[in-house]
Amino acid sequence: MGSLEGRVAIVTGAGQGVGRGIALALAAEGVSIAVAGRTAAKLTAVCEELRARGVEAEPFVFDVLDTERAPDVVAAVAERFGRIDILVNNAYTGSYGPLLSMSDADFQKGFHSGPFAAFALMKATHPHLKKNGGSVVNLVTSAMVRWDLRTYGAYAAAKVALRSLTRTAAGEWGRDGIRVNAIAPHATSPSYGKWQAEHPQEAAEFCASIPLGYVGDCEQDIGRAVVMLCGPDARYLTGATVPLDGGQANFD
Repeated sequence: MGSLEGRVAIVTGAGQGVGRGIALALAAEGVSIAVAGRTAAKLTAVCEELRARGVEAEPFVFDVLDTERAPDVVAAVAERFGRIDILVNNAYTGSYGPLLSMSDADFQKGFHSGPFAAFALMKATHPHLKKNGGSVVNLVTSAMVRWDLRTYGAYAAAKVALRSLTRTAAGEWGRDGIRVNAIAPHATSPSYGKWQAEHPQEAAEFCASIPLGYVGDCEQDIGRAVVMLCGPDARYLTGATVPLDGGQANFD
């Protein structure tokens, strides 16, 4: 067990992909995990993996689009584990495509699952995070600074809002001992795998544009970075956006 032993994290969208990878990396450091997501079977499977690593894990079926449920979910996590130290806002459901092809509802969906959901969970967890000097990690995207934003406009707009929320909360909650950071990952998630299979040439070109030459592993490259951000080695880092993309994006 590591430097985070005994702490408790809520990870949304933890039933697969990046969320699962982050949960596994935190568990390797002794963090108990509230595994939140929409599909019960996936959550149960991830909980079994986490328990095999020697930590407590509990599934919480929760669609982040249902922001009104956020306080109840957080209360249930606190009751089950006795504390909450880390919040990872990973879950996202949004729309892609040219702007003129989208309905208002399509465009707004990413805001509801992104900054709106993160805001609801951040507010609900604030009293718990304040008790022990907790940490929030919000997932944004390098699409915010993509060289060609065509078809990525709705996605990028929602994530820019989440990045701004991250910086605001960092500024307002720093005196409460709460650090709030964002990461912008490239990862071998199921959605990336599907896109890679459907667009092999574009995927190869995309990978070739990454200076380190590969798309990150959900646990080893993304999850381990989250461990660092939530641990004592990053105790003076807050309000930052960390690009976990092998050096591809330029956030200057």
